Amino acid sequence: MAALDNLVVTTALPSIREDFGGGLDDLEWTVSAYTLTFAVLLMFGAALGDRFGRRRLFLAGIAVFTGASAAAALAPGIDSLIAARAVQGVGAAVMMPLTLTLLTAAVPVAKRGMAYGIWGAVNGLAVASGPLIGGSLTEHISWQWIFWLNVPLGLALLPLARLRLAESFGSGAPLDIRGTLLASGGLFGIVYGLVRAPVVGWTDGVVLLGLFAGTALLTGFVVHGVRARNPMLPMRLFRSRAFAGVNAASLLMFLGMFGSIFLLSQYMQGVLGYSPTEAGLRMLPWTGMPMLVAPIAGYLSDRIGGSPVVAVGLFLQSVGLGWFALVVAADTSYAAQLPALIISGVGMSLYFAPASNLVMSSVKPEEQGVASGANNALREVGGALGIAVMASIFAAQGGYESAAAFVDGIRPALWVGSAAVALAGVSALFVPRRSPARTPDEGVGAGAPRLLETATR
Repeated sequence: MAALDNLVVTTALPSIREDFGGGLDDLEWTVSAYTLTFAVLLMFGAALGDRFGRRRLFLAGIAVFTGASAAAALAPGIDSLIAARAVQGVGAAVMMPLTLTLLTAAVPVAKRGMAYGIWGAVNGLAVASGPLIGGSLTEHISWQWIFWLNVPLGLALLPLARLRLAESFGSGAPLDIRGTLLASGGLFGIVYGLVRAPVVGWTDGVVLLGLFAGTALLTGFVVHGVRARNPMLPMRLFRSRAFAGVNAASLLMFLGMFGSIFLLSQYMQGVLGYSPTEAGLRMLPWTGMPMLVAPIAGYLSDRIGGSPVVAVGLFLQSVGLGWFALVVAADTSYAAQLPALIISGVGMSLYFAPASNLVMSSVKPEEQGVASGANNALREVGGALGIAVMASIFAAQGGYESAAAFVDGIRPALWVGSAAVALAGVSALFVPRRSPARTPDEGVGAGAPRLLETATR
C-alpha cells in the first residue's frame, strides 16, 4: 500500500486536473504532499514504534493511512485532496518502517530469508505496477479508485495485525521532536517556495520567505544533528565517505527520476494521446525492469563491489533521460521512446540493490537502522524536490496551452533531470569500491534494516 502510493497517482494526474482544474502547482502537491510527509516523519515513526509499541503504532499507521485514502477518494476539490495525501504520508511514515521489525519477530529465524525476499518482491512489484494500476483504474472506473483500493486492504489488515502480531518495544530512546520540527519546517518552506514561484514569481515575498526560512531551518537541523545527544539524524554518519557519497547519489537520483516520471506520465497522455492504461503499460520497461535486472546487479556487486555498479546504473539512467530529451516531440512514436525507457530501467535496476548494500555496510551494525531510515528519507526528499524543481523549469519554458508548449517545457526539464542523475553517478564514484567487512555479531537481526531501505523505491 505505501510503496504503491508513491507512483500510483502519476498516471491519474491528467484526469485529476480535468475534474478539479487547478494548475501545475496543484498537481505537484498531489504527489509531493505524500512524499514530503513520508520523508520527514519516516524516522520519527520508527522511533514512536520503539517507544510506545511497534504493533500499536503499526495499527495506528494503517488506520491513518486507510482513513486518509478514503478522504482522498471523497475529496470534493484539489485542496482537500492535497490535505488527504499529506495525511496518507503520515500514516505511511508510521506504518512502513515497522513492517520489517514486526516481520522479524513473527517469522522463525530459519525462514526469515524467504520472508524478507517475499517482502522485497512485493515492494518491487508495487513500484513496477503503480503507473499501470493507476492508469487502469483511472480509465476503466475513475481516478478515485486509486485511493479506494487501499480501504478494503486496510480494513482487513487491522484485525489481522491485532490478532496475529506480537507486541514489541525498542530501546526507548528519547524522541527527537525538535529535529523533526526543524526538518519538517525547512523542507516544507523550500518545496513551497519552489512550487509557488512559477505561479507568483520568484521575487514574491511569500516565495522568498519560504526559501530563506526553509534554508535557515534546515541549517538548524544540521547543527542540531551535530550537537544533540540523540538526534533523529546523527551528522557524524556523514563522516563516512561511503555513507555521504551513496546518500548524495540517492537524493540526486530520486530528484531526477521522480521529476521526470511526474512530467512524462502527463506527456504520454496529454500530448501523445495515450489512455491512462496505455501510458502505464508503456512505462513498464522503465518501472518494471528492476524485477528482471536486480538479481544480476546483486551478483555484480558481490563480484566487483557496489560502487562501480551503482555508478554505471546512474550514468545509464542519465543517458535514458537525455535520450528522452532528444526525442521528445508532439508526435514521438513509441519506438523512439522505447530505448530511453529500457536504458533508464536497466540503470535504475543496477542502482537499487547495490546502493542498499553500500548504505548498510558504511556504518556500524548498531547504526544500521538509523542509516537505513536516513537513506529512505533522503530519497523521498529528493523525489519531492525533483518534482518541484523540474515543474518550475517546465512552467518557465512551456505549459499546458498546447502540445508544442508542453514539449517546450518538458525538454529542458528532462535535461536538468539527466544532469542531476549524472551528478549522482559522479557522487557514487567517490564511494569506496569494497565495503568494510561486517562484524560477526551483526547476525540476522541486522538484515532487517538492510531491506527497509527498499520500501520507498
